[in-house]
Amino acid sequence: MTLKEKIYQDLLTAMKNKEEIKVGALRMLKASIMKYEVSGADKVADDETVLSLVQKEIKSRKDSYEQFINGNRPEMAEKEQKEIECLSVYMPAQLSEEELKKIVEESIKEAGAELKSDSGKVMKVLMPKVKGKADGALVSQMVQSILK
Repeated sequence: MTLKEKIYQDLLTAMKNKEEIKVGALRMLKASIMKYEVSGADKVADDETVLSLVQKEIKSRKDSYEQFINGNRPEMAEKEQKEIECLSVYMPAQLSEEELKKIVEESIKEAGAELKSDSGKVMKVLMPKVKGKADGALVSQMVQSILK
């Protein structure tokens, strides 16, 4: 079963169980998948594409969460947090800080980077290795902290 099929199946189950927050989150994700597929001829959302769409949905909700916290709207922030939890189920296991640091250091050597200005080269080598397994902002921050 593909990731897309699992999401669609989970949406139906959530609808039958009347899980409003999960239904809302999965409907938005389904809409993103459908939007991708109709955006061009013969586009089909494979697992890798669906993962990147899940990541975008989670990032969007994290941004909303921050805005609601800053705007003193705790009930809306809580809703966003629950949706993040629903969507995180579809993401692969996240790398630990030690594992990520090891991969970052290997990528720095592979890219031959020494200065902070070389971080773009490192990110180009590094991101395919950690795609979906680590937050891009955290990866970038770690690269910057290791480079001089």
